Amino acid sequence: MGKYYGIFLILCVVCSAELSAQGCSDAGACSIYGDHTGADTSSYHQIAVGMSSGKADNDIIVWGQYLEYQWRASDVLGLSAKMTSLAQSGNGLSVFGLGDIYLTSAIAVADDITVTIGGKFPLTDGNRLDNGNALPMDYQSSLGTIDILAGMTYRWDNMRFALALQQPLTQNNNQFLAANSMQLQNFPSTRNFIRSGDIVGRVSYGISLADSWRLIPSIVPIYHLANDRFTDVAGKEFEIEGSQGLTLNGNIFLDYTIRQGHSLQLNIAMPFVVRKARPDGLTRSFLAGIEYKVAL
Repeated sequence: MGKYYGIFLILCVVCSAELSAQGCSDAGACSIYGDHTGADTSSYHQIAVGMSSGKADNDIIVWGQYLEYQWRASDVLGLSAKMTSLAQSGNGLSVFGLGDIYLTSAIAVADDITVTIGGKFPLTDGNRLDNGNALPMDYQSSLGTIDILAGMTYRWDNMRFALALQQPLTQNNNQFLAANSMQLQNFPSTRNFIRSGDIVGRVSYGISLADSWRLIPSIVPIYHLANDRFTDVAGKEFEIEGSQGLTLNGNIFLDYTIRQGHSLQLNIAMPFVVRKARPDGLTRSFLAGIEYKVAL
């Protein structure tokens, strides 16, 4: 037991040392391919509710919420539906809105390999206004894009390896130009924002601490495939330099089984490496969340 707590403390210290300068980006694939022990893997129906809080760029505090339903249709097929919402506060602005709906299916193609496919569907167009003025992506509750999600997870003993693609199929309707706002002029312009896709990986290791407790540290690299783009008021399109590249995040999950069919999960995420520019507003220098799951 002592060495496991030592690993946990070392991870916390290393991650905390990076907080002041780094960020974390998650457009959805990270959570879809996260590590979840689950309340009851033999149950056909499960419901999860969760919330998270984090620190974003430009002194913005974010609060996220979600509701998820999972159905084990058969021994090889699982289906899930998840709805999110997001609140942001900072720089004299406080906003809240619905986010996205995720619909995914997980297919067990072998005992140790699962393939997941699905999509992300926005509940807003990514162009929230304040007194008639467009707000930057940092204050949007959704990217406003329809995305395709596809990936594979391989399990080996207590290790889990996942690789996924998240590719937007549409662009959002954001109209923010920094030159038009004195209050928000330090934010990147994202008028007619075109976001590139991500390749997301995850390597995790499950550690049983006691009968009801399980610790799962993981590393999550995210590679943004190309520079994002925006269009100025004259209709000229520009690349946002530095928005392509690698983000490397650390995750620690702590699972607690309350009783049969009921579980609680704590999650802490923070970054080691980030892209130079993150115009999508998804940067988090620290994120902590909690989830309660019940089997029906």
